[in-house]
Amino acid sequence: MRALVISGGGSKGAFAGGVAQYLIENKKHQYDLLIGTSTGSLLVSHLGLKNVEKIKEVYTNVDQAAIFDSCPFITKKKKGVVTIGINHLTVLLNLLKGHKTFGTSLNLKKLIKNKLSKEEFNALKNSQTDIVVTVSNLSLNQVEYKSIKDFDYEEFCEWIWISCNYTPFMSLVKKNGCEYADGGLGSMVPIEEAIKRGATTVDAIILQTEVSQLNRMPSINAFSLLTNMFAFMLDRIESQNIRIGKFVASNQEAIINFYYTPTVLTTNSLIFDKLKMTKWWESGFNYAKYKNEELSPLETEQ
Repeated sequence: MRALVISGGGSKGAFAGGVAQYLIENKKHQYDLLIGTSTGSLLVSHLGLKNVEKIKEVYTNVDQAAIFDSCPFITKKKKGVVTIGINHLTVLLNLLKGHKTFGTSLNLKKLIKNKLSKEEFNALKNSQTDIVVTVSNLSLNQVEYKSIKDFDYEEFCEWIWISCNYTPFMSLVKKNGCEYADGGLGSMVPIEEAIKRGATTVDAIILQTEVSQLNRMPSINAFSLLTNMFAFMLDRIESQNIRIGKFVASNQEAIINFYYTPTVLTTNSLIFDKLKMTKWWESGFNYAKYKNEELSPLETEQ
């Protein structure tokens, strides 16, 4: 049983799309299970249908307005470095309205339903491929995995959306009496879950470099401090997920093929830049091609 696992990573999901495109179209891998977290959950449904060009078009054209109906920050560029600043008016209005988050992401929910039709959903649900998204249940303090086999169209689209809600910048969702947020808060790289579901070979796309190459810019305001803190915590969660995944794989005699980003793509994955994401998609495809076509013969010789 072969599984494709895609980690969280916001706008860096474009790189994962390029890697997946190569694995599906060039390597002809047939996946029995596709499981994603956050941005990975946006990809897995279309990849399961092999609608690569459709999801590529989405990722290479998305911008802030496609994600946020109420965006809590503004982007600034100083000396070639893009930073974020607080959109004070938007944040204040959200707080006055009684919202629990600084911004809201209802536009992303609309985008998901607009790009995944009921016909596509039914075709995928009735196929042999299982699609699973990761969410964090803040009320019960646990990570939950939602399979397409267990829900109808409206519910599953909502779970995809919930998996991507990077609180407190995006919407906090109350569902079934519990508060839910981004799956990455609990499981950035759900390799362990893929193996638990029977995977013997896992292709894991990690939207981070294998070795830390990052020295973050000093925090310049409360928002940049908050994003830096969250990025630090998510990096720790990701590292832990990978270590656990490797341990479980060794015990179950499963094989994991890792695809890390070869360089640091961005220090703020909440910034959606069309030109950069188009470039990242192509670099993901080329990296997977290089890894499979250039490195494999060397590894075989060793």
